[in-house]
Amino acid sequence: MLWAIARGYGLCDADAGDVVQTVWLRLVERLDGLRDPSAVGGWLATTARRESTRLAARRGRDLPPSVAPPAAEPGPPPDQVVVARERVGQVAAALSALPRRCQTLLRLVAQAACHAELAAALRIPVGSVGPTRARCLATLRRLVG
Repeated sequence: MLWAIARGYGLCDADAGDVVQTVWLRLVERLDGLRDPSAVGGWLATTARRESTRLAARRGRDLPPSVAPPAAEPGPPPDQVVVARERVGQVAAALSALPRRCQTLLRLVAQAACHAELAAALRIPVGSVGPTRARCLATLRRLVG
């Protein structure tokens, strides 16, 4: 969904990737304040639109005529919205159930921190970052089901 929104604003693959990464980073930064997991899908879409508009403006590009104002953009069918909201709720609950160390590691990974930065932040050897990340993700997958 995020890629489709960014590409709909006429952004190239690299710029669309920047938008998607920024949107996920914004979510991770606000994860502790998440009150209503069912609203995350709409929040992600709105944030992707705003970041796409911002990046297009920064690059000095006009928005393509095909980009409709956010209010005019059709949403996914209701059944897909329900499934997506349930899934986001499951992931949010699973993330909050992880040990604090795994939560920290996954937040830093989402911010595209390199292994050296991760190791320093977690006070572990650089060679332990990959296996620790793998264990945290495996635990997250089990919790999500």
